[in-house]
Amino acid sequence: MLFANRHGRVLRLALPIMLGMLSQSMLNLIDAALVGHLGEVALAGVGVGGYAMFMLTAVVFGLSSSVQSQTAQRVGAAHRHIAHPLNSGLAIGFAVGLPLSLWAWWQAPLLMGLISQADDVQSVAVSYFRWRVVSLIAIALTLCFRGYWNGRQQTHLYLRIIVSVHLINVATSAGLIYGLAGLPQMGASGAGAGTTLSLFIGLMVWCWVSTKSFSLKRFLKQLPRLATLRTTLILAAPHSLQQLLFAAGYAVLIGLLSQLGTASVAVGHVLINLSLLLILPGVGIGVAAMSLVGEALGRDAQYEAHRWGLDALRVAWLLLIMLALPMLVLPEQVLALFFTNSELIALGKLPLQLTGVMIVLDAAALVLAQALMGAGAQRTVMMLTLGMQWLLFLPLAWWVGIGLDQGLLGIWLMQLLYRLVNSAGFLWVWQRRRWLAPAF
Repeated sequence: MLFANRHGRVLRLALPIMLGMLSQSMLNLIDAALVGHLGEVALAGVGVGGYAMFMLTAVVFGLSSSVQSQTAQRVGAAHRHIAHPLNSGLAIGFAVGLPLSLWAWWQAPLLMGLISQADDVQSVAVSYFRWRVVSLIAIALTLCFRGYWNGRQQTHLYLRIIVSVHLINVATSAGLIYGLAGLPQMGASGAGAGTTLSLFIGLMVWCWVSTKSFSLKRFLKQLPRLATLRTTLILAAPHSLQQLLFAAGYAVLIGLLSQLGTASVAVGHVLINLSLLLILPGVGIGVAAMSLVGEALGRDAQYEAHRWGLDALRVAWLLLIMLALPMLVLPEQVLALFFTNSELIALGKLPLQLTGVMIVLDAAALVLAQALMGAGAQRTVMMLTLGMQWLLFLPLAWWVGIGLDQGLLGIWLMQLLYRLVNSAGFLWVWQRRRWLAPAF
């Protein structure tokens, strides 16, 4: 019974996070569908601008895990100043987000030119990106609020707010793209403007929820201290760098596929997006584990903290096995949802089955990476993740796929090996328990 209760608690915390992440993935598809009616140039421009925005967002992404891990440990330790990590994150987010967004807006033509050389695509991308980059500061501050409330194990707030924000996003973007309901017709730029508007509305909701939970006067009294600012920055920097270089690694992978031809790029693009979508339950369970591990360490319950990581891993394995089954058993039917060309389906059949195995193998890395961040081991996670990706996978993918002429299948076999070694590495680090340390 206790075993079931612990797994149930992991799932209850993770479910809102998973649904929120699924909402984000669906929103990306809806945005693509809305802009897609404007033509391939508009869709390509939005894709280029969106990728550039993703890279910039990675710079502040570590604030979420930094605030969450500190908050969870303070909850466990019944710390009096629970809002210090939040206020520190907000201060850092503002200090980094504002100048970075201003610089990126100014240098938008240069940044878009680095990604695409087509003049018509660049023109659309610059306009879209300039609308989107205004929201960088809203994203940075929202990540801090999300980390704080997830650290307090109030994950339902994240789901409610993000779904509301996405509904506003769809409505405003559609109105601004096509000039509906008296709104100006902005074309592809309207998608960027609608997204930015919805993100600032979401930020205002987060501010209202947070100040309502404990009075504004009390909130302002808990101003960040130098020590907390330093800890927040130290924990955020490795995770942000990890996200930035991880995204760059996928850009290199696409570059390798492009050397194999258009067919490999098309199939590889679908396989990558499928894997990124289907690992979301693992990521959501990992975020829940981050709070549970941090809270246990705050109470100095080290054995319980270790158990939470393994309990979360068991839940993730079960869910990911269920999601992988269609790819393993019905690969041709799954690929037929994306391709009508029988040659592309044949090319992608075995790599898709390997992708199904990969997402199951990836469970330990997905869950235990987040759990380690709950213990404040962000640097360990960064070194292991980036070391495996850049020193193992990408060189092997180039050597086998390009050098040995094994193509898409060879690259995917190396990715399978990489996922296996990566997860084994995280499991080894977790079982060694060197991450156990006093609470912040």
